[in-house]
Amino acid sequence: MSNTRMPRPLAVSRLRAALDPAKVPFENSDAIPDSDPTPSFQPRAIKALELSLAVSGNEYNVYVAGEPNMGRSHFIGSFLGKRARKAPTPPDWVYLYNFEDEDRPVALSLPAGVGRKYKNAQQKAVSRLRSRIPARFEEESFQKTHERLLKKFTQRRDELFARMEEEAEKTGFRLSIDEDSVITLAPIVDGKPLTDSDYDTLDPKLRKELKNKGEKLLEELSDDLRSINRNEQGLKKSEDDLHRDTARDEVKAELQPLREEFGHIEGLKEYFEAFEECVVDNVDQFTGKETAMPSLFMDTQSSGEDFFTRFEVNLFVDNGKTQGAPVVNEDHPTAFNLLGSIERESEMGALYTDFTLVKAGALHRANHGFLLLNVEDLLSNPHSWEGLLRALRAGHAKIEDPVEPDQVRARTIEPQPIPIELRVILIGTDINYELLLYNDDRFSKYFKLKAHLQPTCDRDATNVKRYLRALGRIARQEKMPPFSREALAGLVDLGSRLSEDQKRLSLYFPLIRERMVEAAALTRIRGGETVEYADLAQAIEDRDYRSDLYQTEFMSDYDREVIKVATGGSAVGEANGLSVTQFGDHEFGLPHRIACKVGVGHGGIIDLEREAQLGGPIHTKGMMILKSYLVGLFAQDKPLVMTGSLCFEQSYAGIEGDSASGAELAALLSALSGAPINLSYAFTGAVSQCGCIMAVGGVNEKVEGFHRVCSRRGLTGEQGVLIPADNAVNLMVNDDVVRDVREGRFRIYPVSTIEQAMYVLTGMKTGVRNAQGRFPKGTLYRMVDDRLAELADLAKKKSK
Repeated sequence: MSNTRMPRPLAVSRLRAALDPAKVPFENSDAIPDSDPTPSFQPRAIKALELSLAVSGNEYNVYVAGEPNMGRSHFIGSFLGKRARKAPTPPDWVYLYNFEDEDRPVALSLPAGVGRKYKNAQQKAVSRLRSRIPARFEEESFQKTHERLLKKFTQRRDELFARMEEEAEKTGFRLSIDEDSVITLAPIVDGKPLTDSDYDTLDPKLRKELKNKGEKLLEELSDDLRSINRNEQGLKKSEDDLHRDTARDEVKAELQPLREEFGHIEGLKEYFEAFEECVVDNVDQFTGKETAMPSLFMDTQSSGEDFFTRFEVNLFVDNGKTQGAPVVNEDHPTAFNLLGSIERESEMGALYTDFTLVKAGALHRANHGFLLLNVEDLLSNPHSWEGLLRALRAGHAKIEDPVEPDQVRARTIEPQPIPIELRVILIGTDINYELLLYNDDRFSKYFKLKAHLQPTCDRDATNVKRYLRALGRIARQEKMPPFSREALAGLVDLGSRLSEDQKRLSLYFPLIRERMVEAAALTRIRGGETVEYADLAQAIEDRDYRSDLYQTEFMSDYDREVIKVATGGSAVGEANGLSVTQFGDHEFGLPHRIACKVGVGHGGIIDLEREAQLGGPIHTKGMMILKSYLVGLFAQDKPLVMTGSLCFEQSYAGIEGDSASGAELAALLSALSGAPINLSYAFTGAVSQCGCIMAVGGVNEKVEGFHRVCSRRGLTGEQGVLIPADNAVNLMVNDDVVRDVREGRFRIYPVSTIEQAMYVLTGMKTGVRNAQGRFPKGTLYRMVDDRLAELADLAKKKSK
């Protein structure tokens, strides 16, 4: 391959993409039409979401995949906003007391807004019943009816008692009945009834005779006793019927308006019938006291302090104020918050619950709508994830107490499950998507759609206009001062800087918004009315300044040459490599001296970083590629016998990545050939086995890092950076680098091969093998080839 032509440094126009403010079609951000262009930037995600809306059932839920700071939640909210408002409003749900089984509350669906009306109407009806039923029992008509029943009973009882007394006197006994309806027979002797003491003094024979007569008399009076009993039972039944009929009249009157207004709702007709029977059967609970009528058989019943709770309505889900389908974003998806809960209250140290303490979760509130969940939050609550999948599989949401295996299960209730049909939208990263896909078979069944958010878009005329609309929308939503044309153009360029690509724009709008907020704040501080480009530039500079303490400390070490990196002169076996360091959210580039030593031996190339366990696997792979390159180029006619070592000097932390492999190969070739490397240059780029220089990341930070060190020491006009030619499109360097390149004080060389890089670094051509398999004399590779042959001979002689 011919490599005699030296690469040319990049022109200033290729160092960054810059939007001409004159091409911004708006005077300022206030003039930009208010529209949301965000969906236009995410065609894949939009297709997934639209398909999800078009499919029924609970299987086509969506996983929105994207990194943080991409505005994932805002994107979903924007997409669902108009569509949700146009969708039908889902019904309300209420839980009612189950009169047949109090442990299984009944769930009923009512049209949106009707639930609260029904709750209020029933509450008022019960309140009126609690006052009207006791009042009805105090009315004169009721008292007269009751007096007639009592009089009839008393009259019949008196008649029976009179007949019994008469029969007893004929037999020689006195009959009496106490207040507890206990009958007592006393023998009459000499016209006087005997007392117990007198009876005990009688002759035993006479006592026995009187006893037999008394027993015979009781047998004769048994029919009358049964009649009295039946009479009392008849009174009790008549009284009960009177109370029940009176209560039924009242409850029918109170329930009639409810039946007319709500009776058509499925389930309420049967509920009202059970409601009426419960009131009638428990009428004593409404009087607050037991009936005072005399009775031989009093049917007592516990008052039940919470008896009237059964007539309440638990408005479980209220969609009265919901417009269209609900969009619920649950940011704390615990099992209770997501799936609902059965709460408990304490009374006298005991916990109890009932149907009024059943609380809805986000799953119920989002029913027939959309439920947004962050995957990281959801997976941190295993009960929530399992409960969500169970609900989607069953098609209904069942509220139950989560019980740990070693937990004692308390008495609880089992509310009737509620049918669900909704779209669950999980928001998370690609990594979590992969974890769920490969580790939970249920995930792919119920989340069939992946809405993949792309991090960048093409920087073409159409997308630039969309980008400007997005910037205008952000400024309007945050109530910022208007951004000038120059500031808007600067924000578009910032989008390319964040994407590290001149032909693309970053879609990390939250990061753009942060810079806008800070620039607007600086405008307000200076009392300006418009955000100018200078405000934006100052905001970006201030943001870096707030985070660059460690960078400043590193620069101080370079200034004092505590860190030994030369920015001028030359040396054999040394090259300046570049790395990117990150502290928090601040990234910056730093130069490093890479040194290589070679000698006789069979040790091969030793990676000191790996030997010290500081090198990562990718860095180790890069070192292996260096060996492969040497073997492919120089070991075709002789064995590759040598000992060499490569290391990052003054590096005490872990090293990962292969972006320094090009500089490492340059140092190795310099050490083998003896050709010095110009240390005015730094080199970044990965090398392949055939010597191609391949693209790396962080190229802007690396260029700016070496430029910063050179600037602090004083630019000589000879300094520069070698980058992979494929990375030229990624350049979005800062104003300082652009200025110094324009003024000829700094250079950036794009190189495609290690041969081009060595030409720039050493000023020597590497050479190409001729027909005899030899490199031309005076070329770099001829010097390397000769040195390797010499080392092989020396190693051979030493082995003899």
